Amino acid sequence: MPDRKAVAELIPELAVRLGVPRFVAVCTGLMAGADREDHLDELRSLTGHDPVEIVLDRAAWPDYWVRTWGARGLLHVWDDAATDAVVRGLADEHWRPAEMCLKVAARHVVAGTGDGAAALADHDLPRVRAQAMRALAVTGDTEHVAGVRDRLADEDEAVRRQASRAVSAMEQRLDL
Repeated sequence: MPDRKAVAELIPELAVRLGVPRFVAVCTGLMAGADREDHLDELRSLTGHDPVEIVLDRAAWPDYWVRTWGARGLLHVWDDAATDAVVRGLADEHWRPAEMCLKVAARHVVAGTGDGAAALADHDLPRVRAQAMRALAVTGDTEHVAGVRDRLADEDEAVRRQASRAVSAMEQRLDL
């Protein structure tokens, strides 16, 4: 059996095949709830799975996964045309797409994501809070500093560590 490529390789290849504008349209469409059946070829690259056998199984892969996969595409191939979708994705009803949007915001310094990241800084899951700290380190503004400082006393060590890094980055970046 041949080795399967990693998603981090498949996604940029998909963007080359489709062209970045079409790629971004597919990703943002999936984030907005596009029907997975309309994007089977794209989902093969966005997931690394064979969509006919796996991705169509809604019991195994509920709709929030489709939104997450759309956001994950943007993690690997970014264009500012996706900014509004990422900002909206931070308010997703499920934590997985929101967390992926935090990752996109942190990696690509997505404008306008500070408030959404700050809202997720109090999430029940430590992994989401930690990722919110990473995003706020690069996208947060002065009004977000107090919330990041509050996480310095978080019950979770990883969140405290990311909050410390975020405070340092924000103090330097915002000249505080």
